[in-house]
Amino acid sequence: MTRLYNYGIFDFAQENFFLNFAKGLMTYRIAAGDPADELPVYIAEGRWIVRQQLNFTPAQRAGLADFLANNALPQNAQYRYDYFRANCSTRVRDALDGALGGAIKAQTIAPSRGYTYRMDADRLMRADAAIMLAIDAGLGPYADQRLSYWDESFVPMEFMRHLRNVKVRDEAGNILPLVASETQVANARVAEPQDLPPRWIWQAELIGSAFGLVMIGLAYARARAWARVTFATCATLLSAVLGLGGLVLAGLWGFTDHVSAWRNENLLLFSPLCLLLLPTWIGAYRTRWQPSSFAQYVALAIAALAAFAWFAKILPPFHQDNYLWIALLLPLHAALAFCAIKPARR
Repeated sequence: MTRLYNYGIFDFAQENFFLNFAKGLMTYRIAAGDPADELPVYIAEGRWIVRQQLNFTPAQRAGLADFLANNALPQNAQYRYDYFRANCSTRVRDALDGALGGAIKAQTIAPSRGYTYRMDADRLMRADAAIMLAIDAGLGPYADQRLSYWDESFVPMEFMRHLRNVKVRDEAGNILPLVASETQVANARVAEPQDLPPRWIWQAELIGSAFGLVMIGLAYARARAWARVTFATCATLLSAVLGLGGLVLAGLWGFTDHVSAWRNENLLLFSPLCLLLLPTWIGAYRTRWQPSSFAQYVALAIAALAAFAWFAKILPPFHQDNYLWIALLLPLHAALAFCAIKPARR
């Protein structure tokens, strides 16, 4: 009987599910099912389905069937999930590679098209810009390593494409393509992910610079109530968002197993120090407003750290692709530092 093995099963009812998700301790499992029951679900969701017929020898087919059946037993079904390194696609890759004696890994571990985990994550989530930006901000330098075809197989569509280039030997020793045939089972009703991630650096620079200039203009126009309220509200919200965002990034690095979030250079831009300025910006609602010397030094330190995030790109250890966030936030931090210092000079 034909079986469908799905490595992408998880359960919201698991004990401490959301806490474990935040800590990077997700548990997924494999489940066996009937394609007649499972495939209509994917079709109803508007996904495309392609069936690849693979050139396995009878012995390899039997070995794969035994492995999957054993893996699906309750005592073996669970595995530690990682979005990039151990997901529903990489587990399928590993099972097929094991049955083929390592042929897939041997032929995909070296080729690369120069993509990174960040590039794939950004392009796959591009349709939902807010989620894409949140993910991008949370990824550290681990996500910027160049991927081989083997590594990039964490994306199911890419794994399917890379399999087309793999060669195997049949029982007689003849070299054959691993993919014997492909059949389109269902067409997609949802848009395909784009091939490249967005590069919004110049747009971010324009937005950050324009908003920074607006903040400076509002600070100079504080004699007017509308300008004072607008300035104080924007500065307070901006510092709260950036400061709390920095705490999240620090927590992901220091207290979770999310390796891809460790040593995130965006901590130089999403600085928890911003929270120290909240009393200063809240005080800006008052007509008479004078930032303290402490607040001025903190604002300068935040701007200096943001400038270092840009300068550090010439240093080998700082290779994270966070130019988008530098372009957006460096002008804002510089503008807020200017606004904190100038009132003391008038």
